[in-house]
Amino acid sequence: MLLAGTVVADDETVIEDGAVVVDGDRIEAVGSADDLRERYPDHERLEYDVLAPGLVGGHVHSVQSLGRGIADDTELLEWLTEHVLPMEAALDGEGMRLAAEVGYLEAIESGTTTVIDHLSVHHAEQAFEAAGDLGIRARMGKVLMNRDSPPGLVESAADALAESERLIERYHDTHGGRVQYAVTPRFAISCTEECLRGARELADAYDGVRLHTHASENRGEIERIERETGMRNVEWLHEVGLTGDDVVLAHCVWTDEREREILAETGTHVTHCPSANMKLASGVAPVADYLDRGITVALGNDGPPCNNTLDPFTEMRQASLLGKVDALDPTTLPARTVFEMATEHGAQAAGFDRVGRLREGWRADVIGLRTDRMRSVPIHDVYSHLVFSAHGDDVAFTMVDGAVLYEDGNHVGVDAADVRRRARAYEW
Repeated sequence: MLLAGTVVADDETVIEDGAVVVDGDRIEAVGSADDLRERYPDHERLEYDVLAPGLVGGHVHSVQSLGRGIADDTELLEWLTEHVLPMEAALDGEGMRLAAEVGYLEAIESGTTTVIDHLSVHHAEQAFEAAGDLGIRARMGKVLMNRDSPPGLVESAADALAESERLIERYHDTHGGRVQYAVTPRFAISCTEECLRGARELADAYDGVRLHTHASENRGEIERIERETGMRNVEWLHEVGLTGDDVVLAHCVWTDEREREILAETGTHVTHCPSANMKLASGVAPVADYLDRGITVALGNDGPPCNNTLDPFTEMRQASLLGKVDALDPTTLPARTVFEMATEHGAQAAGFDRVGRLREGWRADVIGLRTDRMRSVPIHDVYSHLVFSAHGDDVAFTMVDGAVLYEDGNHVGVDAADVRRRARAYEW
């Protein structure tokens, strides 16, 4: 297949009148459209106004898709304990599968080709099956919660880790490497030291398995961990082994100097979720400082109940604007930097090699956008357009691993209308 348009290959390279040639699950060539049409005369041809790498949702909760809008105007711990966790506890296997379908299809039609997905305690296999069937690239894991959790979600550390290991053996590194596992403690408040240390030991026992949890999102969360352990949140996670280049920490809004040093020294990845942090009034993550220290920062939407959308373009815009107003500096987090966070940084956090750029030999994760809206004219700078003007509904084409998943408003091989119907009718 030959895809033609303005090619945004990465945060530095734009090819006007360019093209991307895909062969199987890989990109075979990137360059001038005229040149590649001549070299590949027999390839199927599609044209879009802008072609870009698939975006990465560096922290999402597909399981929460059926709770969109249930917990507006609350702070984090109330939001979680009074609304979201009871919803998760009420979901059966059918609900988990349906929630995953809604979340992944929304991601795909909005230009997200990879997610780092924080599931729930039960029925995680349903989300793994959905990811495999729908074609999205995913790093995902069952949630561990062995204290201070609703009765429907709390389980022993031994049971949580045993079920995680069963899922690793069944689903890790499947679907041609497109589906990978992350051991996923909810956060330090809901996990004992035994559980957290066990999570690290389990991840270490399997090649390529990573760790994904929340950290330092809310001041109340940090105060509680400090009372219980004598350490701040990131310090405590470091103590029990949950830092390193195989770890993704979502949020990291409230960190002190020593914690930032730990993140940088250990190569721990951070996912910034600006819309969720604003909606829950959690605070503003020090993203520019993290980047200055060499910390990889991805972008995530978090869950629909604390964002209401999985549109990755919204997060790019919010990340840049929030960083500028926090620093009172308009040069903070420019468009190219934010685009890199949403693509290559996200892929690095998720642990996928050769994902996040349009390069020869890299995975064929490609999105195509239309620019036939008034807010799309004129385009003086394509990075500015992608970060500040584009919306998820501008996406007209989504490809993952060389497979076309979404084309001109239609999900390929999926009855999206039926998924929407079932989601509206489901009761939890």
